[in-house]
Amino acid sequence: MSSVRLTAAQATVRWLSRQFVGVDGDEVPFFAGVWAIFGHGNVAGLGEALQAAQGELPTFRAHNEQAMAHAAIAYAKQMRRRRAMVCTTSIGPGATNMVTPAALAHVNRLPVLLLPGDVYASRRPDPVLQQVEDFADATLSANDCFRPVSRYFDRIIRPEQLLAALPRAMAVLTDAADCGPVTLAFCQDVQAEAFDYPESFFARRLWRSRRPPADPRELDDLTALLKGAARPLIVAGGGVLYAGAEGRLARLASAWGVPVAETQAGKGALAWDHPLNLGSIGVTGSSAANAAAAQADVVIGVGTRLQDFTTGSRALFAAANRRLVQVNVSAFDAHKHGALPVVGDAGAVLEALEPRLSGWQAPTTWSVAQGPAIAAWTAEADVAMAAPGDNALPSDAQVIGAVQRSVGEGAVVVCAAGGLPGELHKLWRTRRPGGYHVEYGYSCMGYEIAGGLGVKLAAPACDVHVMVGDGSYLMLNSEIATSVAMGLKLTITVLDNRGFGCINRLQQGAGGAPFNNLLAEAAPRIDFAAHAGSLGARSVKVGGVAELEAALGRARASDRTYVIVIDTDPAISTEAGGAWWDVAVPQVSERPQVRAARAAYDAAVKDQRTGD
Repeated sequence: MSSVRLTAAQATVRWLSRQFVGVDGDEVPFFAGVWAIFGHGNVAGLGEALQAAQGELPTFRAHNEQAMAHAAIAYAKQMRRRRAMVCTTSIGPGATNMVTPAALAHVNRLPVLLLPGDVYASRRPDPVLQQVEDFADATLSANDCFRPVSRYFDRIIRPEQLLAALPRAMAVLTDAADCGPVTLAFCQDVQAEAFDYPESFFARRLWRSRRPPADPRELDDLTALLKGAARPLIVAGGGVLYAGAEGRLARLASAWGVPVAETQAGKGALAWDHPLNLGSIGVTGSSAANAAAAQADVVIGVGTRLQDFTTGSRALFAAANRRLVQVNVSAFDAHKHGALPVVGDAGAVLEALEPRLSGWQAPTTWSVAQGPAIAAWTAEADVAMAAPGDNALPSDAQVIGAVQRSVGEGAVVVCAAGGLPGELHKLWRTRRPGGYHVEYGYSCMGYEIAGGLGVKLAAPACDVHVMVGDGSYLMLNSEIATSVAMGLKLTITVLDNRGFGCINRLQQGAGGAPFNNLLAEAAPRIDFAAHAGSLGARSVKVGGVAELEAALGRARASDRTYVIVIDTDPAISTEAGGAWWDVAVPQVSERPQVRAARAAYDAAVKDQRTGD
């Protein structure tokens, strides 16, 4: 057997560059590139290997390790998990900065390969610079923080380990059910050690995405449930988009007369104006979707985790004797909430259901009733997004309306945390999959700008509009400079409500006094436009919605990232739509407002269905 002598780092880079997948009929590298911030734990090993392989595996430099991992994850999400990226850091703080995005990728079932540097396997210089020592277990390092937030974890302490570790990592990254972050903690001395690797290890390999079908018995159960349903409802999650099943879902919804509601991850599965698209569901749901959810006797989740925002903390699906079905490629998710599980790829399941339900339709009284409900919700949303009167601070919804009126059909909106994702889930109107990119599984402040960068890498021809609150902007804004340096233009609208307005509203809704969320009047006014300009972007502060729309027009014509700042009202959110959310209120308090909120909470908890 012929072999080639390479360092472990060189072997890793060569192997990664030889892994291919099929995307839209073409065979392309699975790894689109490597985000790298170098330090003593990876610059001499992986840094040397990456420099020599730029033609096969490009390397990008960011300004913050958390941000670059967010960008990599956003890329994978926008690519519908068909391609991914790699992130490498030094040991210590560089590595642990990626723990938060690892958790984000784990929650959202998104692929990213993390290669943090690690301690010396030989322990010759033990403890090495930035090493976190465990006083009772010498085998632990700071990278063990990645274990609970990785779908697969390994520590590379010998160069020949790569022969098993790399294929295992790739199997997880490309598996529909197991997909998520992979961490290979790479001991820094091992990165530089050489080994005679079999040349066959580096042969070009094509990985195929599986579309596992469901068990026919589970399909029969679901078919029978649907045929007996009086008020069926489909809840479309991200799995619909990852399976590429949105076209089939739209056709079947029309053929069957079954209305569809969308989760955050599933938004865009149907065009917003599809006759049976009820819009968003749950805590941030439309009045049409939530009314249907409360009445439905058969609820079919397709590719959704059914987290608490979707289910109204398990109180939303309130009809007596209602049945819940979970269609999911992951058995872990399919069995949640006492659901009838249908374990399989969303597209494969819908395809198998089509002949079983040929000629069947839900009662027309149910499907026809959704038309007026959808029309009423559309009117409510129009009111929420209408421009405010003169001299009034706009709400988040009114800013969203201005952005919506200013973007083209091919634009992508990006957001993540605070009150904006809820407003966008309710109000944003997209006609196509991929036009709505909101990270709400982990609701991670700081994702927005870095995520926009990843979206632009995945969809360079699209206008990418990032909407971010001042709080998230202050947490992580460094990749504005990266976007300018890489020529990846973003349009960023910063909504400045002087603090954490969403949590301030939640605090008061739970009976609490406003505390530690909004900035005091005496606090300095932050010039976000000047700050963005200092990072190389074009920027402007606008005085209202009319000026915002004019600035968005200029941004569209700009040759680089354009940041627009607008003051907003922290007290206003869209009252239409929505559902109860379980936020525990103190049982004992001196504040009468808290006691009143607790009484309301105790009454609402009784509506939760925790036994099924």
